[in-house]
Amino acid sequence: MSTIAAIRKDYQQHTLTEKDVSQDPLQQFGQWWDDAIKSEIDEVNAMTLATVKSDGTPSARIVLLKGFDERGFTFYTNYNSNKGKELDEGKKACLVFFWKELERQIRITGITERVSEKESDAYFNSRPEASKIGAWSSPQSLPIFNRDVIEENVVKFKEQFSNDPIPRPPHWGGYIVKPTTVEFWQGRPSRLHDRILYTLQEDGGWKIERLAP
Repeated sequence: MSTIAAIRKDYQQHTLTEKDVSQDPLQQFGQWWDDAIKSEIDEVNAMTLATVKSDGTPSARIVLLKGFDERGFTFYTNYNSNKGKELDEGKKACLVFFWKELERQIRITGITERVSEKESDAYFNSRPEASKIGAWSSPQSLPIFNRDVIEENVVKFKEQFSNDPIPRPPHWGGYIVKPTTVEFWQGRPSRLHDRILYTLQEDGGWKIERLAP
């Protein structure tokens, strides 16, 4: 335990002040996103998605961001998976990005809803064929006897769609997280980090505050 406790890093690459940030968190995210892209971070779009089960138990996993705009942050999954059910029932989620190369973290909480079928179709049609077959083949989150179940499903659906375009499964599509709070965290020396919090107001504007580290 003492060895783990001794692990520490002193952050000192950047600063973050109220006067430096955009008045809109989506624009600020875009600026940090561009920095992350330029830094060639591996799987820059990987983010933690946290949801809550119906009994109040928290649940988290890594998913991949597939788009962001003025509406919010979009990703895709199986609607029948555990996370899909939790998103449909709770209508709320938290996203966390950690870009250690830039000593930055972004935490987003918001309201969730499914994207339109048209939007889900467009993204699904852009995917590689193997990924499309995979969406049909996996009963995500359900117990299976062994991996043969998946492999047999892959063979079955490859044969089924061998002569036709692979359609989007009705149980698969996108969710968007519409932010109500967005926190930008910049690592600083001695654990005295910079934290800027945006909170959505009733008039659609954003309140900007500094939080103690």
